[in-house]
Amino acid sequence: MSSRGENGGKKPNKRLSNKKFNKRPDDKFKKRKGDPLPSFSENIRLNKFIANAGICSRREADVLIATGVVEVNGKIITEMGYKVKPGDEVKYDGATIRSEKKQYVLLNKPKNFITTMMDPQGRKTAYQLVANACKERIYPVGRLDRNTTGLLLFTNDGDLAKRLTHPRYEVAKLYHVETDKPIKQEHIEALKSGVELDDGAFVKADQVEFISESKNREVGIEIHSGKNRVIRRMFESIGYEVIKLDRVKFAGLTKKDLPRGTWRHLEENEISFLKMK
Repeated sequence: MSSRGENGGKKPNKRLSNKKFNKRPDDKFKKRKGDPLPSFSENIRLNKFIANAGICSRREADVLIATGVVEVNGKIITEMGYKVKPGDEVKYDGATIRSEKKQYVLLNKPKNFITTMMDPQGRKTAYQLVANACKERIYPVGRLDRNTTGLLLFTNDGDLAKRLTHPRYEVAKLYHVETDKPIKQEHIEALKSGVELDDGAFVKADQVEFISESKNREVGIEIHSGKNRVIRRMFESIGYEVIKLDRVKFAGLTKKDLPRGTWRHLEENEISFLKMK
């Protein structure tokens, strides 16, 4: 399912949008004809080379190396930290490692879809919506709970995914929140100053603002915390229940021309922008 058109979900109010806060290694790796070898211009660690090929994570690659199933130029390598040179032939379990094209797919997630690759209970998953976006296996960057809608990025670029979810990089997310009752100004200020969550963690919003003066149950809130259910928990801590939650911006990406339930591939300039963060 592709994805151009008018946004089917709620758009943030113009006043708001003008503001600043406007284990799975393969059982046996199979060679695929026609795929290019991973390209690089300098020596890189063997575990990173394997991870860049889309076989597994770096940590899982270390296990493969230690068990003696990885060869470089016909020699079994078990040394941690071994570096691969441009032109080296790397094999895993007898098959030459071929590169997996990096894919970046942005989904506008609907309600009632969970952010897992599969669900034992048979519930609908966000992955089902992007399964036909590419032949590569892609994974969600972070999570949105079942009742939260909005932007969710999928990729097989493990380095970028780690960067976008690591607290050190403070990636900004903007949410449109609707609560069960009008929000008092003093509580807006409390969110800005910081609130204590149920687990004792202290979290504060970067910015909070009413969507419009007539809708004092709806606010836009920007945060960089990646804690589980952080927005709902922040509002619960000051006595409100979140009844609607929509992520309208993630790491500079927006829902423009992306109706609810549809996806699109990122443009090259968007990918470059994310890698600069």
